[in-house]
Amino acid sequence: MFGLQKKKKCDIYSPVKGRKIDIYEVPDPVFSKKMMGEGVGLIFNDDILYSPVDGIVQLVAQTKHAIGFIACNDAEILLHIGLDTVSLAGEGFEVLVCEGDKVKHGTPIIKIDRALMETNNIDLTTPLVITNNDYSVTMENHSEVTTDSIIMTCHKK
Repeated sequence: MFGLQKKKKCDIYSPVKGRKIDIYEVPDPVFSKKMMGEGVGLIFNDDILYSPVDGIVQLVAQTKHAIGFIACNDAEILLHIGLDTVSLAGEGFEVLVCEGDKVKHGTPIIKIDRALMETNNIDLTTPLVITNNDYSVTMENHSEVTTDSIIMTCHKK
């Protein structure tokens, strides 16, 4: 009616069991200053990360440290595993999905070699951001998270 369409929301789940921190606390200005978009940081102790959304794997970085998704409402979601992990040139990452794969939240997407990361003094603080700015984001108010925890919801503006 009147040319208005219902805005479709998308729930974004934690890809890990651990702790959610404010994006401002991520110790990398590219993320903390929201240059990549609105989001959160995640601190975790497991070795497997899971899809945060129902959608399609849009991008697997050649260096395997980042995976991009197109969510069910066309929001673009970036999961960047750790900080300065690009320097590992793919070592320590076992990608479990391919570009173009359809995924549901909770689908295993990548396994990391935590011992290698620790040996290389890699900060595994993991930003999860919405990279297109035409979405409004609502943050959920909890810090301890599991892969069943909704951490953000986004709506097309």
